[in-house]
Order: sequence, then structure tokens, then C-alpha cells
Amino acid sequence: MIQQEVPSIVSMEAVNRLTSDIKKGVRSMSRDEARFLVDAYYTIQDYRIAAASQVRSVSKGGVDEPCEVLKWLFTQHETMEGQIKRALDWWTDVSPVSVWAKSQHGIGPVISAGLLAHIDIRKAPTVGHIWSFAGLDPRMEWKKGEKRPFNAKLKVLCWKIGQSFMKFHKSDKCFYGHIYSERKRLEMERNEAGAFIDQAIAKLEKFKIGKDTDAYKAYSIGMLPPAHIEQRAERYAVKMFLSHWHAVAYKHEFGVEPPQPYPIAILGHAHKIEVPGVVQC
Repeated sequence: MIQQEVPSIVSMEAVNRLTSDIKKGVRSMSRDEARFLVDAYYTIQDYRIAAASQVRSVSKGGVDEPCEVLKWLFTQHETMEGQIKRALDWWTDVSPVSVWAKSQHGIGPVISAGLLAHIDIRKAPTVGHIWSFAGLDPRMEWKKGEKRPFNAKLKVLCWKIGQSFMKFHKSDKCFYGHIYSERKRLEMERNEAGAFIDQAIAKLEKFKIGKDTDAYKAYSIGMLPPAHIEQRAERYAVKMFLSHWHAVAYKHEFGVEPPQPYPIAILGHAHKIEVPGVVQC
């Protein structure tokens, strides 16, 4: 009888030995490869969170020690997550645009890499092109069978950016968190003043909303619900960040300022908000 050889579990030491080789090759990594790694990072992060939840669940179930395989699985996911994040950090160190992005509180190497991998500044003469590509126009519609008119993965990335600014808005270091906070206050004041009555009516006409929900109660009196206001504030902060990202990327690529000023009228500002931080392009 032939005994089959059982593959051995890769040791942590073996994984760590890959670090030096990865660092050597990461500078030549393509945008496609970076997009793959960003996707892989978030997938592994989900698995790591699920494994941690399972370990906690087993422990609460009266088992003194969770299964060693579960703990090993959590550790492997945690290790791979860290290795991918480190690789993306090295990759983004090469670009002045990503270095600037990472200097903003709430933006880490994974998000910075995702932006650089998904957005081609040569195809975005204005920031409006990036907004559309990221699906940040709430009025955007497409019919069944039609191709989605935006990049779904970039849209998710922008949602994560908005969540980050919301999370850190109380920090003195978070420039865009403060923009989010100020915008939310303004949106709440406008909502109380009845500025969104038309939008509330349109929501009730277009969507079937349960009458026992808080959303229906708000729309029915001509106001937007808190969750809607939150989305508007986060989206505003993200669009401002992307405006600055576009300015930095455009100057780095072409050596001049963007041909058009920031869309102040669209953003609702009476003055231009300068890009935070000094960038050497």
C-alpha cells in the first residue's frame, strides 16, 4: 500500500521569509496586480473576522479552549492580511500621489493602493470623471440588461473612505473628517428647514417603503431620514477628498494644475478649499 504524503502546514517563519523577495518585486507590480491584491486583502479580512467570531462563539459555548485549527486559521488570515497590506504600502510609496493620500488621517495603504489601481488620471481631465466612474452621482440610473455605468469596486472603496472619515471625524488630525462633520451639520439644518421636500416626495413615489419604518415617517413629512443625511455628508467628504486627489495626480502626471478649477458650484462652496499637506511632485 502506497502511503500518501500529507502536505505540511506552512510555518510562520516561511511566510516571513517571503518578505524580502516581495519587497524587491513590488515596485514593478502592475495596476492589475494591485487591484487583485486589494480585493484579496478585503476578502481575507472578511475571513479573518469570521474566524475570530467563530473562535469567540466556541469559547462562549462552554468550551475551555477553541479548536486549534480554528485558532490556526485565524492566525493565518491575520498574517496574510498583514503581508498584503505591507506589500501595498511598499507599492504606494513609489507614487507621490499615494504618499500624499496616505498622509491624510483615515487613508491607509490599502485604500490608497485601490485608488491608484482603479483610477487612470489620463482618462480623467476633471474630477467629475472620477466621481462618475466611482458611482458617486445618486441620480445615476441604468436599465435591466444595461452595463453598470460605474466601477462597482471603486464605489465600495469610496464607501469605505466615507466610513473612515466618519469614524475619525472627532480627531484633530482628520482634515476630511472635519469636512464630513461640518457638512452633516449643514445637511441637518437644511433638512429641518424643509429644503429636501421634493426629494422626500420623489422617494415615496419611486420606492415602496414600509409605513412602519423610520424612513417612511421622515419622507412622509417632507424630510430625509437620518441615514440619508449621513450618506449625503459622507459622500460630500469623499468627493472633496477625490477633488484633491485628482489635483495632486493631475499635477504629478502633467506638471501643471488641472485645466479647470474645482467644481465649487457643485460642491456648494463659496471658496476653494486648498489641498492639505505640502506635496512635492
